[in-house]
Amino acid sequence: MRKHLLTGLAVALLTACATSPTGRNQVLVFSETQMAEMGAASFTSMKKSQTVDTSQRHNRYVQCIVNALIPELNKKAPDMRSTRWETKVFVDDSANAFALPGGKIGVHTGMFKVAESADQLAAVIGHEIGHVWARHGNARVSNQFLTSTGLQLAAIAAGEPTAEKQQLLGLLGVGTQVGVLLPFNRADESEADEIGLELMARAGFDPRQSVELWKNMAKQSGSRTPELLSTHPAPQTRIKALQGLMNRNMPLYEQARAQGKRPNCRL
Repeated sequence: MRKHLLTGLAVALLTACATSPTGRNQVLVFSETQMAEMGAASFTSMKKSQTVDTSQRHNRYVQCIVNALIPELNKKAPDMRSTRWETKVFVDDSANAFALPGGKIGVHTGMFKVAESADQLAAVIGHEIGHVWARHGNARVSNQFLTSTGLQLAAIAAGEPTAEKQQLLGLLGVGTQVGVLLPFNRADESEADEIGLELMARAGFDPRQSVELWKNMAKQSGSRTPELLSTHPAPQTRIKALQGLMNRNMPLYEQARAQGKRPNCRL
């Protein structure tokens, strides 16, 4: 059994090299099917443990934004066209949103207080979709796979309800316990920002509003951990990086508007 696991690991290492949408090198051990199963399991857990918002107004608003973004994603990532996206709004005061492998999107009601317009919420959701397209969850799960023992990995792959499997589900971006998140690193966050900005611009959302969003986030965050001790870019660093991407994305936005892409998403 152990010999077979080691052989399988060797094969995985030889076949797992990949490149992200922006050209970053990645090691992805798990298949898209396996990742989709993990994403679905995590999302199902959330729907059972958290309060799902049944407000038609909230759900229509979020779905309108998702419906505008996904066609642009499908143009850029043909391999994701078969993904059936599911969107839920959760009653939670925290300003949070997430997207999971397999096409699962969640938005907390607290995000409506920070993202003050559809353009700003599109920046958030586009960013989260960017994590999925760039397979950041797979990369993190794969890293855990490669640093764990073979017997633990066998239990995870078999789908047994172990502590190790719970930890891996947390690596997808949503913990198995309510409110427990394992944040992506700075490189992942920056790449998701870049992807999300392009998606929103191509969909007809104003990319400049991503900067306003992070100004709002900075106001809410107040005192925070120094950037060198944090896995996330500081808000001001993030704003500067987004501003540096405007010359590339404003023409895409203007072209989208000229093509009649004017999402009418209202809360």
